Amino acid sequence: MENIQTILSNYTLETVAIYKKLSEVHRLLWELKGLSESMPDQNILITTLSLQEAKESSAIESIITTQDDLYKANIKGKNFSNQSVKEVHKYAEASLFWYSLIKKNELILIDDIIKIQSIIEGNNIGIRKDRWTVILNETTNEVVYTPPQKYSDIMDLLEDLERFINSNNTGIDPLIIMSIIHHQFESIHPFYDWNGRVWRIVNVLYLVKSWLLDTPILYHSRSINKHKSEYYKQLQSVRDNWSREDRILWMITMIEESATHTLHIIKKIKIMMNSHKITIKTQSSKIYSHWLINNVFKFPYTKIQYLSHDIWCSKRTATKYLDELVRVWILRKQKIWRESFYINIELLSLLKNISD
Repeated sequence: MENIQTILSNYTLETVAIYKKLSEVHRLLWELKGLSESMPDQNILITTLSLQEAKESSAIESIITTQDDLYKANIKGKNFSNQSVKEVHKYAEASLFWYSLIKKNELILIDDIIKIQSIIEGNNIGIRKDRWTVILNETTNEVVYTPPQKYSDIMDLLEDLERFINSNNTGIDPLIIMSIIHHQFESIHPFYDWNGRVWRIVNVLYLVKSWLLDTPILYHSRSINKHKSEYYKQLQSVRDNWSREDRILWMITMIEESATHTLHIIKKIKIMMNSHKITIKTQSSKIYSHWLINNVFKFPYTKIQYLSHDIWCSKRTATKYLDELVRVWILRKQKIWRESFYINIELLSLLKNISD
């Protein structure tokens, strides 16, 4: 397996076709960044869309959950109804934890990648040391790729990758760099499991590190999941034929598709929020506040204790607010076992149809 310097020296990474595509994608990412910054509380998007990204990324690994189960659990509540919901929430937790690290030190470090994998996996096994790891064709069970086997080789390649990620690669577009480091990490395949999910987190957070996004809201795994067979075909084609232009173009196109879809979702959420504000102001003005609106959009399934904690009010006051939102048809109250959930039906409907 080649190191980064060999790749940069031996292959043409910047072609006319790539530059044409980059221009449009940068425009979309700039619009996405500006739109997210215009939200009254960016935590609405971080909380809601991080779970959507986690759901789709987990689905690539055949971990399937429903929107209802996903939001009933809540990233703070952690009352998981099944293992799949727990897996998705662990992914979202890992992504948000790493986002806070990158905002603090603006670095993507191998030690942090190992920590993120441990959150997702739920153990501290770390970098693989056994020499019998191979990538199989899921249909034929044939070996299609053998990643580096020696622990020392894996670490050398990871350290090389870390230097590349955090160096000042003047003149190379960040989206091209993202495509290179994505393929390099997948080919190193440093962990026994969850390599793909770890690096899909890196993809989005590298865009944050490069200032192309301000928050990790790009709904990225949806596009990869939608074109899953082509994704793996492109990944293997680079290993077999070194068709790097096609791979870079494909990855940039996935970012383009993801950015377009995420813009669509955020615009719909903003319209919905404004509609709910008008309803509350006209029908129940005494309880109106930005904090109340923000809460019911951060948590499509909310509870009295979530609202009480989030806006610093008593449980009695939280109950009054939520019941009033039920009265004006913004929320619907539903009893599930011993707990009462207040559901933002319109928002949940949007999220359920998010793949459209």
